[in-house]
Amino acid sequence: MNRRDFIQQASAGTLAFSLPDFPAFAKDARMGIVVHSYAFRWNSKITSTKYPGFTDAIALLEHCHQIGAGGLQVVVNGWTSDFAGKVREKREKLGLYLEGSIAVPKTADALPKFEQEVRSAKESGMQILRTVCSSGRRYETYHSAEAFRELQKTALASLQLAEPVLKKHQVKLGVENHKDWRAPQLAAMLKQISSEWIGATVDFGNNISLLEDPMEVVQTLAPYAVSTHIKDMAVEEYPDGFLLSEVPLGTGILDLPKMVDICRQKNPNITFSLEMITRDPLEIPCLKKEYWETFGDVPGVDLAETLRMVRQHKPKTPLPRVAQLDGEKKLATEEDNILACISYSKDKLGLK
Repeated sequence: MNRRDFIQQASAGTLAFSLPDFPAFAKDARMGIVVHSYAFRWNSKITSTKYPGFTDAIALLEHCHQIGAGGLQVVVNGWTSDFAGKVREKREKLGLYLEGSIAVPKTADALPKFEQEVRSAKESGMQILRTVCSSGRRYETYHSAEAFRELQKTALASLQLAEPVLKKHQVKLGVENHKDWRAPQLAAMLKQISSEWIGATVDFGNNISLLEDPMEVVQTLAPYAVSTHIKDMAVEEYPDGFLLSEVPLGTGILDLPKMVDICRQKNPNITFSLEMITRDPLEIPCLKKEYWETFGDVPGVDLAETLRMVRQHKPKTPLPRVAQLDGEKKLATEEDNILACISYSKDKLGLK
């Protein structure tokens, strides 16, 4: 099956599976915030009066409400029942949706910790969790086809261990395309698991780094989507390939209204959570031999199409860089980027 045939079948729903009803508060249709959008401010070591650091989910929930966001996706790790109850009380008071980010068990010995975190998430009001199954970006972390096959094997085993716990507590888990899985690979694994409790967290821009068309990625994974990471991307050539940056929504190359519409068609109640990471551009060294160590089955046309896309979308200004800024300016830039994204989501995406 070639890539376009796969996408056509996925769009027709032949590879989709049934997911349970989503919670009513997800119908609020406002864009939420992924905790990683606040990479500088979350547990910040920078002293700032204007941008004080967020030390826990309660503080970040309060801030999301203040800036007009609709919800929050935050890491769940080591929460007590008492703290989970306080998070739930705050979420209910503010009327926001709440999703979690969690690690899946690698072995049976890790199941008790996983179940405790799922239980804490449920107590806090979460019904949707997000996870990743790799330890880093594919082209930086895995250096042979065998190493990546081992990742695929262990990821499948981890999700199969997690599934009975998710089913028991009636909580859904989305596996993110985290610069690791090409979309057909992730879809194939989800089809193999075939559980209503395990789907995809669809990231709109990550797979450009894997030489995939971002629209095709969304089309492939939308039938499985339980949550999203919405972002916009900008690209720029460099000698070993191209640079890739998250940029404020509406200023990059992605057709966000169409991507949002595709996800809504498959799941009308899906949440859209912003992952606007303020950082220097990532280097995607797709012209170096080392990049291809796990991509032996990727056709050359995908490289050609990606590089053509990069050259067709030359940025009007250099990609943003923040490493040279002092702490206060980094915090200010981060906040400005997030506020710009919220404004765009209300004006252009119908996420009021």
